Amino acid sequence: MKKEFPILEFDPTKEAMIEPRRKVDVKIPNRLVICFFREVIAKLLEKKEILPLVTLSSETNDIIIYKFVDSECCLVQGILGAPACAGFFEEFIALGVDKAILCGGAGVLKKDVTFGRLVVVESAIRDEGFSYHYIEPSREIQANQEVIKHITNYLDNHHIDYIVGKTWTTDAFYRETKAKIALRKKEGCLIVEMEQAAMFAVSQFRNIQYGAIIYGGDDLTQDKWDPRAWRNRDDIRTSLCKLCKDIVLSL
Repeated sequence: MKKEFPILEFDPTKEAMIEPRRKVDVKIPNRLVICFFREVIAKLLEKKEILPLVTLSSETNDIIIYKFVDSECCLVQGILGAPACAGFFEEFIALGVDKAILCGGAGVLKKDVTFGRLVVVESAIRDEGFSYHYIEPSREIQANQEVIKHITNYLDNHHIDYIVGKTWTTDAFYRETKAKIALRKKEGCLIVEMEQAAMFAVSQFRNIQYGAIIYGGDDLTQDKWDPRAWRNRDDIRTSLCKLCKDIVLSL
């Protein structure tokens, strides 16, 4: 098994020393929206459209699983970074989740991803470490194509504009250098974020349905970074969260 670089030492053994076998006292809906927009969750709570269902505690982060009042679908706050986001994803799956959609924002690498445009992520460049513990080494990882088809059919039927494409998943957003950005653009990446390669890997390993819809945020296509006030677009973020709820319920 030993390789020159430890990250390449993939072990296909299905069961590890520690498995996600957490137990809770309530039944968790099998459909989940992972939402990275804290203010959207706060407003849904204020309007009583969601209610807390159960809290998962850990040494550093507590995750509240909410339930939509009007449907059998749960909602959680996404956590930045592959190990945290995909690690808790393991916990949700262990509790019974088998269909999930993630919504978030990401840095834009191509000009045709205008501000707020939706990107249905079909593949990811694996420039992080988490996914290599779940899926054998490869440069890219693919999303579940049946889920992609379902998402795009839903968007088409509701006349919602989107683009399908590749993301660059990295562990270190402070090391997105001009040379690396140029390389990823050449490889066809539309956006850059920190979780999708890992989320695809976990969903493949656990054999569940998972997809991600990301909206175009800050701009990395110029010589200087342009934040484009991407965290201040409540209309886009609220609509995207509710859209993901509708899509996951229709899976």
